[in-house]
Amino acid sequence: MAFEEINFDTGRLESPPPEERSNRTFIFIAIGLIVLALVAVACLAAYALVVVPRQRQAQANQIATVNAQNTEVAKSILATTLAEAFTPTPAVKATNTPIPATPTNTPVVVIPTNTPIPTGDPRTATVAALLTQAAQATLPAVRTPTPTATALPATGFADEVGAPMLLGMALFFLAVILITRRLRSATG
Repeated sequence: MAFEEINFDTGRLESPPPEERSNRTFIFIAIGLIVLALVAVACLAAYALVVVPRQRQAQANQIATVNAQNTEVAKSILATTLAEAFTPTPAVKATNTPIPATPTNTPVVVIPTNTPIPTGDPRTATVAALLTQAAQATLPAVRTPTPTATALPATGFADEVGAPMLLGMALFFLAVILITRRLRSATG
């Protein structure tokens, strides 16, 4: 009698509702979501471990190729410039001039001299400094430009992952929640 309830509208005793059967649908959906999450993690790991290193290596190879091509172009331009600048020298008849076999002992004499160092007139230096100051005073003040941002920085979570992807995943999970609730209320 403890588990029975009295319905005051009809005056009858009501028994508790029957026990719920197992929620197979909910369990299947939960398992499906777990599998989907594991597949997504596996795909992200494969992308990070396989695709990204290949892209970086391809980029490094491309940079090395461009540098090698630039080096070859620079070498060919230098060779062309040297060939164009070449002026042939007149042919000189070779003579057999004997070269002395032993070096000669030639004495070198060093005599210190008192050579005056030419200095400018101090009045000329003063006039030049005054003219420089006058020219600087007549010029408008040079202002250093302040740097301004021309583009937004490409940092942050939404830039790396993508805001549309985040919005799409939020809508997907909201739909999963609503469908799961509807299925649970329909079966129980």
